[in-house]
Amino acid sequence: MLTEWMVKTFVRDHKNVKDKNVRQAYGFLGGFVGIAANGVLFAVKLTVGLASNSIAITADAFNNLSDAASSIITLIGFKITNKPADREHPFGHGRIEYISALVVSFMVILVGIEFLKSSYDRIRNPEELKFDLTVFGILLLSIGIKVWISRFYKRIGGLIGSHTMEATAVDSLSDVISTAVVAVSLLTSRWIAFPIDGYIGLAVAAFIIYNGISLTRETLNPLLGEAPEPELTRELTEKTLSFEGIIGVHDIIVHNYGPGRCVVSLHAELPGTMDIMDAHDLIDKAEKEISDAMDVHLVMHMDPINTDDMTVQQTQQEIIGVIKDFDADLSIHDFRVVGGEQHKNVIFDMVIPHECSDKKGKLLCHEVTRAIKEKYPNYDAVISIDRAYSIIR
Repeated sequence: MLTEWMVKTFVRDHKNVKDKNVRQAYGFLGGFVGIAANGVLFAVKLTVGLASNSIAITADAFNNLSDAASSIITLIGFKITNKPADREHPFGHGRIEYISALVVSFMVILVGIEFLKSSYDRIRNPEELKFDLTVFGILLLSIGIKVWISRFYKRIGGLIGSHTMEATAVDSLSDVISTAVVAVSLLTSRWIAFPIDGYIGLAVAAFIIYNGISLTRETLNPLLGEAPEPELTRELTEKTLSFEGIIGVHDIIVHNYGPGRCVVSLHAELPGTMDIMDAHDLIDKAEKEISDAMDVHLVMHMDPINTDDMTVQQTQQEIIGVIKDFDADLSIHDFRVVGGEQHKNVIFDMVIPHECSDKKGKLLCHEVTRAIKEKYPNYDAVISIDRAYSIIR
């Protein structure tokens, strides 16, 4: 395939996608291909649009021009992304890739708005559109090229895990649809005298704007701090629990500072009877090995758990039973018991869904406390509300 040939030819050590320089080379390849292909399509479509007096074709040409500009921004983004960390940006410049994608999405929306204005003007002042076989053939060729570009970006984005490339693939696929609509309008002009060109242009413009808004939402998520992929948190949990002595994991938090730049913190539960130096050595070992294996910066907090006191274990199971009656998805951690047989303070963190507001969370906490007291009169619950920052499936 052409994509594989280009990758092997222009990306040195192309299989080592974890390397930041290889990843940058992939980004440069995608950017240059986008500039070249969209630049040619813009020139051809603009010429054809002006010659055929078609506002829809001309609009589609400028859509390709915006795609070429987007590719330039992508190139700049991949260049800056690899800048080393400095005093002002200790976690590097990886989020520039997300910002460049956001700029691209804004450009798409702007182009769509301009096309909307032009199409509306054509409806108010219609001009005759004549079918031309050569023009129609060029549009079909453009559709074929855009299909390949979309698959090319999707392939590159999948290889290096780039949201920017994957979003560009979706954008290119939308261009296929918009150009197809233009081709249909040109074809129908053979039999219909109605000035359909302007209305088709409106449809294309609306589709471009919708696509730009969708891209904006996708690129904003990592900048705002989206939840990590469930596969990532599951792998973190499995690898952490694979170390002998670690018996539980909670409070996994992942900060994304750009592709391949994740800072992770989690709480690892260890038996409270373990020697403090042995526990510290185990945590250090787990941090280093998992960080190297998953290409993240992992920081572990050690939580000692009472594993020998059967009374504590029984009390914890009783409390879990009460909580599950409220919601099966609720969970607890950092469970402790203070007191004797006549009275116990049960102290723990309760993880509530993010959909639950602070007000509802406090109300739920109060109801759980009351339910525990009703079922176990000698228990007083001291509950801290916690939220899940990641999902494990």
